[in-house]
Amino acid sequence: MDDKLKISEDAKKKATKCHRNFACLSGNKPGVCKEFCAIDDILFVKKNKEICNYFVPFGYRGYCTCPVREEIHNNYNI
Repeated sequence: MDDKLKISEDAKKKATKCHRNFACLSGNKPGVCKEFCAIDDILFVKKNKEICNYFVPFGYRGYCTCPVREEIHNNYNI
């Protein structure tokens, strides 16, 4: 895999609440929230140390509503 993940411009444009300058696209593990599991269109993730505007708490974990993170999961299975 490249150092950087390739994501569509459309997904980036939809991610209007991203204040981390798309850190997840660096491909570095700390930049990408850790996937817990994906069920249908819901991507459950472990809470990241850094606050993300797309993280929605749910029980002891949460789920991600970020269009960029969803595309990372769909394209790279991470």
